[in-house]
Amino acid sequence: MRASIRCAAYLLILFTASQTVAEDIERGRRIYQACASCHTLESERSTFGPSLKGVLGRHAAAVPDYKYSTGMRDAANAGLVWNDSSLAAFLKNPKKVVPGTTMRFWGLWDGEVGDLLAFLKASTVTPSGRR
Repeated sequence: MRASIRCAAYLLILFTASQTVAEDIERGRRIYQACASCHTLESERSTFGPSLKGVLGRHAAAVPDYKYSTGMRDAANAGLVWNDSSLAAFLKNPKKVVPGTTMRFWGLWDGEVGDLLAFLKASTVTPSGRR
């Protein structure tokens, strides 16, 4: 009986944890709406900020014809590539990851970053041609 109760409790914990950790693409889409005032996903054309189409897997400061800040160009020269961890860190605290960035954004909460990354992955094509 005790083993059954322990097993049920363990399964409940696993189920609850998976529900709270799961990334929410729809929530990521809603979070992205704040980004959409400066960035686009639909084309390579930049607006006020650089295009985010294919951002994952791309080197920092790599969008042609976009005038990046000195801080972002320095980060690119140091080898910054936008992957899950580098983009997550930047989205949490842009000025800490890229000192001198001109992006006018304070950062996202930890719980928002995974959802936004899930949305970006689902919405854009990477430089290697994968969605």
